[in-house]
Amino acid sequence: MPSNIRPASLVRTALLGIAAAGVAACSRPAPAPAPVAQPSPVERGAFLVNLGGCNDCHSPKLFGPNGPSVDKARLLSGHPADEKLPAIPAGAIGPGQWGGLVTGGLTAWAGPWGVSFAVNLTPDETGLGSWTAETFIQAMRTGKHAGVGRPILPPMPWQSLGQLSDDDLRAMFAYLHSLPPVHNQAPAPLPPASAAPG
Repeated sequence: MPSNIRPASLVRTALLGIAAAGVAACSRPAPAPAPVAQPSPVERGAFLVNLGGCNDCHSPKLFGPNGPSVDKARLLSGHPADEKLPAIPAGAIGPGQWGGLVTGGLTAWAGPWGVSFAVNLTPDETGLGSWTAETFIQAMRTGKHAGVGRPILPPMPWQSLGQLSDDDLRAMFAYLHSLPPVHNQAPAPLPPASAAPG
């Protein structure tokens, strides 16, 4: 080390250099955070359909040792058109009765309103194939099939779904239209008189 440089001045010079680098670093703007990837409408719709439990009623079931599970080959295709309903016990449904009855696959429900069948939500002609996103939104807002038809019956929670934003309902519709179409014409609802045992 040269004799004219003192160790204290070296330390002071080093500290000044570090401080200057720190000031320079602090004066630069912090890098912008990386943008969070937003889900596509189909991904958002899949999330909402699963969160809403749509498969519980609208997907036929397979029965195994652990009970019913969703039949993925018939995902969201509604009550099977060829499935025979079990007999409804006398006095089980009608005005003043409690609750309702449900088939083992959860796709048909009976209560004071009669019998309702989960409809086909796939983009087949027997399902939502001819519907638009606006038709779907209107159905969820009004509780009317296709937004203008017969009432949507229990247990369909259209009142809750109708509270979703237009964007969320469009996302649900986009997901439903992304599914493979399944040809299955679910039966029309039965009024209480028709549902009662003969």
